[in-house]
Parts: sequence; C-alpha cells; structure tokens
Amino acid sequence: MSTPEENFAKLGLSLPPAPKPLGVYKPLLIDGKHCLVSGHGPVKDKGELIIGRVGVDLTMDEGKLAAQQVGLAILATIKANLGSLDKIKRVIKVLGMVGCDSDFEKHPYVINGCSELFAAIWGTDNGVGVRSAVGMGSLPGNIPVEIEAMFELY
Repeated sequence: MSTPEENFAKLGLSLPPAPKPLGVYKPLLIDGKHCLVSGHGPVKDKGELIIGRVGVDLTMDEGKLAAQQVGLAILATIKANLGSLDKIKRVIKVLGMVGCDSDFEKHPYVINGCSELFAAIWGTDNGVGVRSAVGMGSLPGNIPVEIEAMFELY
C-alpha cells in the first residue's frame, strides 16, 4: 500500500510555496488529533495567484483547475508545518467557496478539483470527507476559489 507522499509523487504535480497569511490568522492549527487549515487561494508555482470569477472570466474547467491549485497550496501548508503528508490520516471536511455570478450553479463540479486531488493522495476511503461547495459574489483579491479543510492526524 502506498503512502500519501508516494501517491502525491505519482501524480507528477508540484507544490507551490506555502502561502503566508494575508490577515490576522494562522494558516494551520493543530487541535488534538485534528489539523485545521485556513482558507487558501489558488497559488501557482511561483507564488502568483489565479484571479477571475468562474463563469465570467474563467470557464468551469478552469475553475476546477484553480480548485486543484488551491488543494496544492493546502498541501504545501501541511508539508511546511507538519513535514510530511504521511502525518495526515484522513480528510474530515472541505469547505469550498467559488467566486461567481449569482446564476452560476456548478459549485460542486469546480470544488471537485480539490476533492479529486485529496482522493488521489489519501484514497477514496480516507481522502473523501464531508464537503460543502458554495458560491460567493466576491472572494479576496478576485480569486476564483477559496478552500478550507479539516484533517485527522495519526
């Protein structure tokens, strides 16, 4: 059975730099056996953000890729703070927010970009938790997706 680190390596994806807080909050907090990760945006490999609203400036598929990039930023924060993805036992919860117009209705499809990434790393049993996917009229810095998550630690 492969470890989360091995599963991530097989994907051939790279992690962006772990984002620094843009306000007064901690990017990651450990509470007992839980690891809570603050809302992250779509940080690319050189630290720049993907911007635009899904359904306006970005297609649904571009939004889904942005959500995957948010997932990668979350993984970067986990590795920066815990040292390894192998310290995470499972995904408990994902809250995905999609920056879009009020008539956009495909929020779950967009957030699948992150959820599918986590499932590929931790497997379908441990990589899929409970989830909400909602639309927002605006997100900080005009990013298309913001995601926060909760994990269980070993």
